[in-house]
Amino acid sequence: MRRRSLPTFAVLLTLALGSLGAAPADSPPPLPYRLADTGGGSQLITAEAPDTASTTGTVTWWERRGGRWVAAGSAPARFGANGLTDGATREQGTSTTPTGLYDLPYAFGIQEAPAGTRYAYRKVNEDSWWCQDNASASYNRWVEPRPADCRADEAEHLVSYGTQYAHALVIGFNYERPVRNRGAGIFLHVNGRGATAGCVSVPADAMAEILAWADPERRPHIAVGTSSGPTAITRY
Repeated sequence: MRRRSLPTFAVLLTLALGSLGAAPADSPPPLPYRLADTGGGSQLITAEAPDTASTTGTVTWWERRGGRWVAAGSAPARFGANGLTDGATREQGTSTTPTGLYDLPYAFGIQEAPAGTRYAYRKVNEDSWWCQDNASASYNRWVEPRPADCRADEAEHLVSYGTQYAHALVIGFNYERPVRNRGAGIFLHVNGRGATAGCVSVPADAMAEILAWADPERRPHIAVGTSSGPTAITRY
C-alpha cells in the first residue's frame, strides 16, 4: 500500500501548485492541482464523493498535457454501502471505501482485456480467488488455486462476479505490506446492482475506457476521497 498522510488544505494547495507547476487561470483549479501528491506520474484517477456518508460520486481520469492536468474522461461512481472512511484506520468487513492515494498494481477480468489495454492483465478462471482470510499467508492476494490456509468463506471466488469483475483494476490499498483486519480486495471495477462492499465501481463502458487509457509507464494512481469534511480528497 502506498498511502500519503498529508497536511491541511491551505498547505496542500501551496504544495500542489509548487510541485505541479502553475495551474490554469480558471477558478477553481482542476482537482489534481488541489492535491499535494498525485503519485509522481502523468496520469491520475480521482474518485470523489460529496461526503463520507455518500455511496455515489464521480470518477475522473486525468493526464498531463503540455504541463497541465486535463480531464480525459469521467463517469458516475459508486462506493461502499457504508460510505467512505480513512484508509489508515479502516476495518475489514465495514463495507466502507478507503480514502487515500494508491497505486494500481495490475488489471484483471473475466472477459478478455479491452482493445488497447497496456496494463498487465490477468484473466480470471475457475481456480481464481482473492484471499481475504486474516489467518492466511496469502491475505489480500490473488491465489490460484485457493490454498488450504485460505478458507473459502473468507475469500472471493472471482469468477462468481461475472458483472463486476468483467474488467477491473487492483487498487493498492493494504497491498504492499498488508495489515491484518484492515481490508482486502479493493478494486476499481464494473458496477453491480448497487453500492459496493468497499470498492469503487463505474459503468462497464467507462471501465473499458479507463483500461484502454491507463498506461503503466505513466505511473497512474488513484486518489479516493470526498469534496468536504475530514477525509476531503484535497487531503490526499
